[in-house]
Amino acid sequence: MSPLLAGIIGIALFFMLLALRVPIAFAMAMVGFAGFSYLTSTAAGCSMVAKEIFNNFSSYSLSVIAMFVWMGFLAFYSGIGARLYVFAYKLIGHLPGGLAVATQAACAVFGAICGSNTATAATMGAIALPEMKKFNYDTSLATASIAAGGVLGVLIPPSVVFIVYGMATEQSIGTLFMAGIAPGVLLMLSYMTVIFILTSRNPHLGPAGPKESWQQRIKALRGGLSEVLIVFMISTGGLFAGWFTPTEAGAVGAAGVLGVSLLGRRLNWDNFKNSLFETTRTTAMIMLMVAGAMIFGRFMAISRVPFELAAWAGALSFPPFVIMGIILLIYLLLGCFIDALALVLLTIPIFYPVVVNTLGYDPIWFGVIVVMVVAMGVITPPVGMNVYIIKGVAPDVPLEKIFKGIWPFLAALVACLALLIAFPQIATFLPEMLL
Repeated sequence: MSPLLAGIIGIALFFMLLALRVPIAFAMAMVGFAGFSYLTSTAAGCSMVAKEIFNNFSSYSLSVIAMFVWMGFLAFYSGIGARLYVFAYKLIGHLPGGLAVATQAACAVFGAICGSNTATAATMGAIALPEMKKFNYDTSLATASIAAGGVLGVLIPPSVVFIVYGMATEQSIGTLFMAGIAPGVLLMLSYMTVIFILTSRNPHLGPAGPKESWQQRIKALRGGLSEVLIVFMISTGGLFAGWFTPTEAGAVGAAGVLGVSLLGRRLNWDNFKNSLFETTRTTAMIMLMVAGAMIFGRFMAISRVPFELAAWAGALSFPPFVIMGIILLIYLLLGCFIDALALVLLTIPIFYPVVVNTLGYDPIWFGVIVVMVVAMGVITPPVGMNVYIIKGVAPDVPLEKIFKGIWPFLAALVACLALLIAFPQIATFLPEMLL
């Protein structure tokens, strides 16, 4: 059997294991080990797996994942997310659809200290959904706006997906973080526009809340946004300024959130332990997926599937943007079935050489595009991880009702993606200006 055929069979076997509900990390590791061993030898396969697992779990640079994840869970358990929502609610909650618009602002700011779409969706779901129910918001709009807003957690830095993409492609994590700021703000404004249009056409979808005094708004500002700004400026701002490496920035950010929470007496012992437990569980899951993806990537490399795919793409008579469109369509389809982080780890060894080396696209811009495309997968059926998280927060809401409300927000995501493809400078101008 030729290496290329072995690689194709390996990919098919991987999807078969997914269909059998084998965890993604183990499916990638199993197929990667079996394929690598078949094309080389069992001894070589065992040696490769041992080295990849050891290198992954002993990597100093990958500890940045644990730090940013802990920063997010500390923010959640100390109530920073709740105070952010209170500030946004008091500022614009009196407008038609104002609570849903405030949710998008809160998701964006919480994403600036979280880096996870699932954590952002879960936090805002628990905080915002009861408020929108109190003011008789349409259930479909309320739940879908929170699920879609969670996507901002992986686009606005710090982002775990950007970190993993940077590790897999050897690109600067700081540059990727900077590249995600403008697209993240653009997506937030697009979501707000969707909510404004829907509620303007049908005010019953999002009735206005009470108007607060400026004194109350300023009080909420001091109690919510100020903490986030302090932590963001110290950690991410220090990273952009070159004061810290990404790993150091994660540690400084986690220490900043911990310090702010302790000074404000908003973190008790039980919540501190819960933050450590959730961080350990989430980090272990991510690290296992990274290790599995590295093993699978080694198999893909010696099977020559990425190189043959790159050669095939280079031989096509289509313009590069058409080939890029086909790749993005594949990402979108796979994202409907595979978790965002796993999808990035699985596909980067295959598509990154095609996009960057063959088609000549900017790797930083491609990283932003990949994050936006896989973000669509977390709100589209049948997987739609964010939708299922909101379903867990609101078990009385039918799943199909949440998915029904997703489509306008998905259209906004597609529009932002089209703008990024047409105008790559949206993602690249900030890194070029600051570096």
